[in-house]
Amino acid sequence: MSDGRLAGRRVLVVGAGTQPSDDPDAPVGNGRAIAVAAAREGAAVVCADRDRGAAEETASWIETDGGTATVVVGDVSTEESCVTVVAEAAGGDGLGGVVLNVGIGRGGGLAGTTAEDWDTTFAINLRSHFLVAREALPQLDEGGSFVFISSVAGLKPGSRLPAYDASKAGLAGLCRHVALEGARRGVRANVVAPGLIDTPLGRWASRGRASRDRTPVPLGRQGTAWEVAAATVFLLSDEASYITGQTLAVDGGLTLI
Repeated sequence: MSDGRLAGRRVLVVGAGTQPSDDPDAPVGNGRAIAVAAAREGAAVVCADRDRGAAEETASWIETDGGTATVVVGDVSTEESCVTVVAEAAGGDGLGGVVLNVGIGRGGGLAGTTAEDWDTTFAINLRSHFLVAREALPQLDEGGSFVFISSVAGLKPGSRLPAYDASKAGLAGLCRHVALEGARRGVRANVVAPGLIDTPLGRWASRGRASRDRTPVPLGRQGTAWEVAAATVFLLSDEASYITGQTLAVDGGLTLI
């Protein structure tokens, strides 16, 4: 692992746990896959999550693989926690990369979405990303990278959750600002927008909306968290050294239809 694409970098993954599931065959979630994949490329990964047990499970997986991981617990719905998570993750040594993989969905259609649903969704899906980016940008090493995990719901309608769609679309605007401000120090920022991905959260969503599993994806299947992780690691690495302020859809062609 010492000679991987992220060797020598300390990478903070916010949302590194996987949602608990009663499905014995439940796949890995995006955050855990990203953390493990980054560690396999040589990164020392800081696994941040509000669920200590989930973060520790991810860290244990990394360490079993021979990688390096630490755990930070925090709820990014509060400003204080965002500040603390970044400070603990950097630990005086700086950061080589930050991945923000947190998000919720509330409400249903305009009529079924309350102002509280809207505000809560934006607090998690967009405000927390701003707060973490604000705190982390000064900590990023030259050549460091932010990756915001969004959704194709920010690129086209389809979730039926207006607060979710709007907050995910807002991530692209935040990313472009971070990319422009960070460019002065060689720091990049990009968005990964997954489509239909087979994760515990995705399976839970399908229980409430069976039509989700029948969505006609051009490539004919749902993606995996490992495919999201591969795109994320690429954007964290020097292979993407001239890519910033962009959105990469990992969606099997879903945004083509």
